[in-house]
Amino acid sequence: MNHKEEIAARVKGEVSDTEEELASHSRDASLFEVRPKLVVFPRNSEDVKEVVKYINTNKSKDPSLSLTARAAGSCMSGGPLNESIILDVSRYLSGSTRIEMRGSTPIAEVLPGTYYRDFEVETLKKNLILPCYTASKNLCAIGGMIGNNAAGEKTLLYGKMENYVESFNVVLSDGNEYEIKPLSKGALDAKIGQGDFEGEIYRKIWKLAEENRDEIEKNRPHVSKNSAGYYIWNVVAPHMRGEDPAKGGISESEYFDLTRLLVGSQGTLGIVTSAKLRLVPVKKHSKLFVIFLRDLNGLGDLINEILHFRPDSLESYDNDTLKLALRFFPEILRSMKAKSFLKLLWNFIPEAGMMLTGGIPKLILLVEFTSDFEGEIDKKMRLLKDVTNRRGIKSRITRNESESEKYWTIRRESFNLLRKHIKGKRTAPFVDDVVVEPRFLPEFLPKMRAILDKYKLTYTIAGHAGNGNFHVIPLMDMKDERVREIIPAVSDEVYNLVGKYRGSITAEHNDGIVRTPYLGKMYSSKMLEIFAEIKNIFDPYNIFNPGKKVPDATKATTDKGGTLEYMRDHIARS
Repeated sequence: MNHKEEIAARVKGEVSDTEEELASHSRDASLFEVRPKLVVFPRNSEDVKEVVKYINTNKSKDPSLSLTARAAGSCMSGGPLNESIILDVSRYLSGSTRIEMRGSTPIAEVLPGTYYRDFEVETLKKNLILPCYTASKNLCAIGGMIGNNAAGEKTLLYGKMENYVESFNVVLSDGNEYEIKPLSKGALDAKIGQGDFEGEIYRKIWKLAEENRDEIEKNRPHVSKNSAGYYIWNVVAPHMRGEDPAKGGISESEYFDLTRLLVGSQGTLGIVTSAKLRLVPVKKHSKLFVIFLRDLNGLGDLINEILHFRPDSLESYDNDTLKLALRFFPEILRSMKAKSFLKLLWNFIPEAGMMLTGGIPKLILLVEFTSDFEGEIDKKMRLLKDVTNRRGIKSRITRNESESEKYWTIRRESFNLLRKHIKGKRTAPFVDDVVVEPRFLPEFLPKMRAILDKYKLTYTIAGHAGNGNFHVIPLMDMKDERVREIIPAVSDEVYNLVGKYRGSITAEHNDGIVRTPYLGKMYSSKMLEIFAEIKNIFDPYNIFNPGKKVPDATKATTDKGGTLEYMRDHIARS
């Protein structure tokens, strides 16, 4: 059976099995290398439907057939990697951003292969933004942001991708395209009454949620960001998921919302072919408040006090990150957009003096405020300054954007410096996205660092302190077999620690290959069975991105994936 020729005869897009295409689609930004057999570049949603129907027709003859959607390939968990067919939406299913008003809410219609950087250019023309953008916003695409439930530095105030979905067009496993959107109770009853595949999905998911309400609620993560598992607790009406319907303008039309199950599902339940996303206006003014902590004592209380002022962002980086910036200081300066090198150098004099007198701080917090009224920001800055003075903590109020830029540059560029200057090693994201409640950080961070230091890892820590979410990405020599064995050992210890604090093993970067085997650290065995049943309801023949999100391969898949052995076997050696 020649899959390439048969699929090429069905679609208007290209089908490739060249060495160059297979090699480029074997890697993403993760540790892994998984070689596909074919890469399909669909021209439109009809092509997507045709490929799905082809797999359905031929799955019994070739059980290895499956389909994984890929956009920018910037995933750090191995989400867009597959041994069968890759559906690359970045070539043709991109662009066509249309912005219209629905009442007072601006809505953008966009295709999944659209790079966020291009999307943002169009939204900013109307002074609008999708605020759940990630730190990698110049690299990622909308489809990946949907698949991972994107979150970033603005999430503290604005929330995650799931909060901005108006509707999706999705090709499901029967090969048909459907509109998925929030439903009222009456609309849900109508869907359940349909005698087709779509109706069956609504009926079975509703029944699953109803029959397992207590187990679902018991397993719902109590952190502000989570990308682990399927978000079944977000599908049912607000009063059923423990929320107050009076908050946030939640209406009867949001009684049942399958978009919140598809967001973050890494393309394992269906393939999004277009999305309508809500946007927010860009505020006119922004300023940065910088806090220098000599120790972590009282960190949780301090963060909670800062959150009282409702900042847009509360970011952080550690002393090792700062040391790295000082070590390669000329490169930090070159990466900043400044007309005068000497003026830029002068900007760092206050920090240099502070370090000479008080030493390098243990942690630096970046607190950003935005508003249409500059006086409102200034008032919050003064009140926050009173807080740090009262606590005897050094802090600074930046005067302008160029002064703020130096702190953001260290936060964003330090990892690139580490990667460039440590020879013979590569980035190894595997415990890169843990999250706990901020009040636990003074205990949690030293314990996590002790685990990393025990294995003598070279790494930096930075993250979203306001959410208790930290990114830890070591540099490792992947050709060293001993180093490769460290990965599951460190993962096991760090995720056990996360479990003790009832956090999440992944806040933003999702399960993929790297974390799917560890979902049992967060969820009960019964909850894992519920995840497997969700996958089976949407995708009974397991054609969509197998081996992700459901850790027990014996219950969810006949294909490889979802196991610790698979993770170990596919760690790239370069």
